[in-house]
Amino acid sequence: MPPKLALLIYLGIVVWLFRRDFRQKANVTSALWLPFFWVAISGSRFVSQWLGLLGINLGGDSVEEGSPIDAIFFFGLIGAGVYVLNQRRVSLAEFVRNNQWVTIYLIYCFLAILWSDYPLVAAKRWIKLFGQPVMVLIVLTEPDPMEALTRLWKRCAYVWIPISMVFIKYFPDLGRGFSFWTGQAENHGIALGKNALGFDCLILGVFLFWYFLTVRQQEKSVARRNELILCLGLFAANWWLMSMAQSSTSLVCMLVAIGMVLFLGIRFVNVRQIGLYLAAGVVICVLAEALFGIHDLVIDALGKDRTLTGRTEIWQALLKADINPVLGSGFESFWLGDEAKALNAKFSGVNLNVNEAHNGYLETYLNLGLLGLAITIGFIGATYAKSRRALINDFQIGRFRLACLVAMIIYNWTEAVFRTHSVPFFVFFLAAIDYPKPQFTAAAQSPAASSVEVEPDLGTPT
Repeated sequence: MPPKLALLIYLGIVVWLFRRDFRQKANVTSALWLPFFWVAISGSRFVSQWLGLLGINLGGDSVEEGSPIDAIFFFGLIGAGVYVLNQRRVSLAEFVRNNQWVTIYLIYCFLAILWSDYPLVAAKRWIKLFGQPVMVLIVLTEPDPMEALTRLWKRCAYVWIPISMVFIKYFPDLGRGFSFWTGQAENHGIALGKNALGFDCLILGVFLFWYFLTVRQQEKSVARRNELILCLGLFAANWWLMSMAQSSTSLVCMLVAIGMVLFLGIRFVNVRQIGLYLAAGVVICVLAEALFGIHDLVIDALGKDRTLTGRTEIWQALLKADINPVLGSGFESFWLGDEAKALNAKFSGVNLNVNEAHNGYLETYLNLGLLGLAITIGFIGATYAKSRRALINDFQIGRFRLACLVAMIIYNWTEAVFRTHSVPFFVFFLAAIDYPKPQFTAAAQSPAASSVEVEPDLGTPT
């Protein structure tokens, strides 16, 4: 098939999917487009990079300064998001009361700008970090938060999956490339790397599987049948993309998260004892590692080398970095300094562009120190507590939140998740933040507003 014809067909599929979405008249507002564009762009390519494909180069794309067009785009979304939340009378005091660890983390990251050698760059990056909870709050304060959550990820799927497929199959100059690590050919679709595409497939795979089980519990109807068919079709296409990305970490995390969703749905599983189940799982993994070396067996099964494609050598070098061990280098500042340049020179034969630790916990230590790492661990613990309470009070959304949290904890072992406006960090904030459901009129809450009814409860505030 000629590439241009394939592009027209795939774009036609995207248009049809969005038209179907609009015709269902879901109980969400137009403000949901703000988090959609935030996530869709962060999970694919920035605006400046899309413009670059059209031959429009506005310059200013250095690591320190970034692109001005990207800055305008993201800051514009944040400004519009703050305006929406103000119109909805979202209370800062209410947010702090319900999200104490989120607040502590954001404040500490802001303070970490003070000891950064690049305070202006760090400040701009903190503003982008601030945009994560802003976008999450827009979702949570929609008339039907559950419907808003499903519409957000379905719309991302409508863009990421078809465009990635057509890029890989018909436009290899756009959808394929070569790995910085190994020099081998890789598929990255709509994203800029196979790991980025892998995470897109990870979150969409978990969402589509969870959503399929959720819709399956509804009363039989034509709308239910069509929704199930859509889920199956998108999940199959997403699985193909995951196989093309060959992102081992994303694949493992997706399977673990899906396993968590399935496990929590077993009738004899007592969700109030989820802590015991997780502890038992950790003990089993420790014993399996001690007795059978399961870690190496999994790595071999995935076709990876024991250094995790050079990651272990970089970890060893980073642990010797000359930083303040308590406070770190400053918020998002380590990779701007001389340490990063020295590391690039040392590993020039392996990777020409080392710009992250490929471990979220080590990345946090480098930027925020041991104090920041302790706060991050507290942040994770608080998120688990919220997910557990949501699991008891609203089973469907609770198991989605918990599955996402478990996936993020594991994903952080070989990738750096806690970074400004990345999609993984958005998913983490989505699992971490609670806000009381908004009060709307009876007309706004009419069941007829949604094609598939799902109970709109996103958990109990802490």
